[in-house]
Amino acid sequence: MYDKVEREHTFSYNKRKKAVTVMSLLKDIYNEEFAEALLNRIKSAYPAFERDKCRALMFQEDWPGLTLKQRMRRITDSLYETLPKDYIRALNVLYETAPRFSGLAGIIFPDYVQQYGTDHWDESMKALQYFTRFSTSEFAVRPYIRLDRERMFKEFLSWTEHPDEHVRRLASEGSRPRLPWGISIPALLDDPSPILPVLDRLMQDDSLYVRKSVANNLNDISKTHPDLLLQIAAERFGSCPHTNWILKHACRTLLKRGDKQALAVFGFEDASRISLERFTLNSETAAIGTSIHFSFQIRSSARQKVRVEYAIDFVKKRGHRSRKVFKMSESAMDNGDVKTFSKHHSLKDLTTRKHYRGIHTLSIIINGTVKGSLDFSVE
Repeated sequence: MYDKVEREHTFSYNKRKKAVTVMSLLKDIYNEEFAEALLNRIKSAYPAFERDKCRALMFQEDWPGLTLKQRMRRITDSLYETLPKDYIRALNVLYETAPRFSGLAGIIFPDYVQQYGTDHWDESMKALQYFTRFSTSEFAVRPYIRLDRERMFKEFLSWTEHPDEHVRRLASEGSRPRLPWGISIPALLDDPSPILPVLDRLMQDDSLYVRKSVANNLNDISKTHPDLLLQIAAERFGSCPHTNWILKHACRTLLKRGDKQALAVFGFEDASRISLERFTLNSETAAIGTSIHFSFQIRSSARQKVRVEYAIDFVKKRGHRSRKVFKMSESAMDNGDVKTFSKHHSLKDLTTRKHYRGIHTLSIIINGTVKGSLDFSVE
């Protein structure tokens, strides 16, 4: 899910905001109350609007079973059927409407441009730049990359100079090789080089919102071209605090894999001069829904930077195991320093992780090297 949704989880209309709670389904932001606010606002901007027809087109019998993206597309298509057929006139109505609908719900406006604007390039680029200020146009730019990659990347480059952080972020987020929810762009997976000039212009951006996107883009690149990210990190780390933050965040996948080159870029040497002591687990068995507690000490025999992580090899549904690495700390240690760690890890099921019975393994990782492991049984 895109960063703005995680940051806000809200949409606003009629100058009010409603939070989308964790317990509610995201698709339910598109409900009758939302539709009523949207249709009323459009009617104000476009008096000839057939409000009842649009509502009927939206809320057909299959509406309850539609997913979030299907509901979004249903709304977009319903608007197309009831707004002026002239694309520019329809955009003008949406321009007046969009500022009242922010966050996730507002993606219907760039989606309209995605679906119906590809024959009007210049007007659509202006619309995507405008609508992203209230929601995000990151998904809507993807078909335009496929349509004319060179032309779209010229737009991305121009957006990197925009005063609005949302537009600058769009330049980075829209060009990600592995954008979650976004249409795949195989050419960028094979060759990410067109992305690099865009990211280069944003490496010192003042906005954390933009920097997170740049880091995520580079992290995407690292999954198919790790050597490219390592080269960029080696060349650029230390040049600027903002750049340093981006590179560290971008290399998170490589760091969790224990990649020695990535660790070296950020000053983490091999773990031969760090010892693991008093590594204990509170119980050899744990029930699903409870937690495990473990503790340990590390001792340094030299002055060095130390990155501490733990990993759990989880039993999966089909019986195989999959490792998940969790960062604990990064710090500097002197010769003779001892640090103590204590941690609870929850075994409650989450929407992103379900637990299964079987033998799991807990490991302590120092500077990318496993220093000790203990097994425990989940029952």
